[in-house]
Amino acid sequence: MSDNEKEEAANLKEEFEWVLREEVHSILHQLHSVLVGCAHRFPVPLYGNEGQKQDKFILTSQPEQLKCIVTLTGDSITHASCFSHQDISFKVLRQMHTICRTSINQDGPWKLQQIQDAANHLQQAIGYIDNVDKHYIFRSSDEVLHIIQCLIGSLQRARTALVLPKKKAIDELMKSRNMKALSPNLPEDLAISFYIQSHKLIFVAYQLSSVHGTMRIDSCQADCAVPWLSDVLFMLTAALHMCQQLKDKVRRDSSPDCTDWPDLGSFVCATVDYDD
Repeated sequence: MSDNEKEEAANLKEEFEWVLREEVHSILHQLHSVLVGCAHRFPVPLYGNEGQKQDKFILTSQPEQLKCIVTLTGDSITHASCFSHQDISFKVLRQMHTICRTSINQDGPWKLQQIQDAANHLQQAIGYIDNVDKHYIFRSSDEVLHIIQCLIGSLQRARTALVLPKKKAIDELMKSRNMKALSPNLPEDLAISFYIQSHKLIFVAYQLSSVHGTMRIDSCQADCAVPWLSDVLFMLTAALHMCQQLKDKVRRDSSPDCTDWPDLGSFVCATVDYDD
């Protein structure tokens, strides 16, 4: 190896050591700020955020087959009301002259599990950064990449929980605790559902019927935008982008001899499963 090559190799090694010593901590600190800001947008208790934020939304379909005025408290729909004090109204899908009404009240709230699931994954991501002492000196690219991969996994699960809802089968929905808590109960051939999808709260009414011996399901959907969801998804996406940038930089700048995997100690990522 020539003197110039040796000097270049030494410079690259010095630069990479600076990245491990200084820049990784700087970016983790920025990530932490973004994720805490994201946590404080959630309407549930999360990382110093007291939660239990209450919002009211109006969901209406076009044409107006569905109309629902709901109160979202934390991760649950605790009430819905209209001028007649019966909160959910919709025209039966193939009997347009028939109006069905039902209600949700505080005694039987409709829980939106997606919100709590996303919050749990976000809490986990923040915890990974909290476990890194600010004076800790990283010793290899593998060590940093391991933490980044843990962060990316948690953030992707948090985002997926909000963007891709786990929809229940119609028979499971009709037997659910949420349906049984409606007052008054709906006819046996009708069901409703609420869920989060991206930045919107979705309300769907389903009607079951038998056509020539075959089960048929008709549906109608109403939705509305939820401002805090837009903020949360934007910040999760920004955090994922920051993680990917750091991952790419560490991979690019790492020297060939920095491949030993040290004792990761508290940095080991635990996989946590949450009940739906």
